[in-house]
Amino acid sequence: MASSLLDNSPPSTPGKFKSDKAPPYLHHHRSLRLQSNISKLTFYSFLFLVLFLFFFLLSPPSSSSPRRQLTADLPGGRQWEKRVLKSTRPKSAGCFTVLVTGAVGFVGTHVSIALKRRGDGVLGLDNFNHYYDVDLKRARRNVLDRAGVFVVEGDINDADLLRKLFDVVYFTHVMHLAAQAGVRYAMQNPKSYVHSNIAGFVNLLEVCKSANPQPAIVWASSSSVYGLNSKVPFSEKDRTDRPASLYAATKKAGEEIAHTYNHIHGLSITGLRFFTVYGPWGRPDMAYFFFTKDILKGKEISVFETADGRSVARDFTYIDDIVKGCLGALDTAKKSTGSGGKKKGPAQLRIYNLGNTSPVPMTKMVSILEKLLKVKAKKKAQPLPRNGDVEFTHANISLAQREIGYKPTTGLESGLKKFVRWYVSYYGTAKKKNGSSSAL
Repeated sequence: MASSLLDNSPPSTPGKFKSDKAPPYLHHHRSLRLQSNISKLTFYSFLFLVLFLFFFLLSPPSSSSPRRQLTADLPGGRQWEKRVLKSTRPKSAGCFTVLVTGAVGFVGTHVSIALKRRGDGVLGLDNFNHYYDVDLKRARRNVLDRAGVFVVEGDINDADLLRKLFDVVYFTHVMHLAAQAGVRYAMQNPKSYVHSNIAGFVNLLEVCKSANPQPAIVWASSSSVYGLNSKVPFSEKDRTDRPASLYAATKKAGEEIAHTYNHIHGLSITGLRFFTVYGPWGRPDMAYFFFTKDILKGKEISVFETADGRSVARDFTYIDDIVKGCLGALDTAKKSTGSGGKKKGPAQLRIYNLGNTSPVPMTKMVSILEKLLKVKAKKKAQPLPRNGDVEFTHANISLAQREIGYKPTTGLESGLKKFVRWYVSYYGTAKKKNGSSSAL
């Protein structure tokens, strides 16, 4: 009966009725339909209320404590936070607590290990980008993990993540080594350099300026800022307004940005201009690295020459010497003078060359590799392409020697010998995927 009424069909036995009056059964039908509509409305209202309460109860409560909200929001929750705190716990009161960006990069890995070994608390941050072999980066992370350094996988452009890290840990120093590296790759992907080297640096400085207390910052600039400068050796007093590549331009921009945040917000900032860093666990895009790979495989290598037939030369600097320079800069960095983003007084601003002050022609570097690898290289001389590379680099390191105690001690042949030993161990038949085949 109910079904036929809802379908609005006539009764089986209609009987008599007047055309201008609704029959009784239609009043009954309308009443039932009204009741049905009310029931539907009540049901859906109740369902909406239940869903609202369900989502309301599931949403995290607002809290004035950033630590409580942090535990709920960040990947890993409380266990993640425990790892962060354990990694950043210094051995003694006089030690630092350092955030190292680009921690699974070449320099970042070595610096993180050195800091941890001397007792500093260290937290790594890296986005594991695909500019070069990610497996190599993850192998470096395994080395860091065994040394007690926890690496957070994240990007320096993620302001929320950076703020949360500073909420958990009071960093005394930041060693900013994260950057899009490489001169030639800038011609293929220029936006990545602006994103990492400029926007990422600004984002990090924004978070640092608002921290209380503000950390002292040491960051990696580059010898490439000297660009087309022909005066040698390169001094920190030389002009740096003629970059030869986009990479160089972003590093120069970083130096100007550092000056701005130092001047306005009181951040203590030290820039380090690295000169052709090499050594174990190095970058596969560097000449000494892919020359080794190609020589062992019997492939031809291109050795660039200047327009007048001279070999391109580089001021090769061994990784251990660079690490000493980085630690020297940290140890002599003065405290920032700002609070809550407001400057309270003049703050330290420095820039140093970190090189070996001994340029070596690329032809000589190849000869050393041939000797160490016991393989004759198939060389092809080619003119230096117009892709941002410069003819030579040569560092004047007198300022760094005087002010931060920087003194390189490793010659190219000695350093390449250590690199080749690592390379054969890591990439040879005894290579281990977890990176445990060689220690730093």
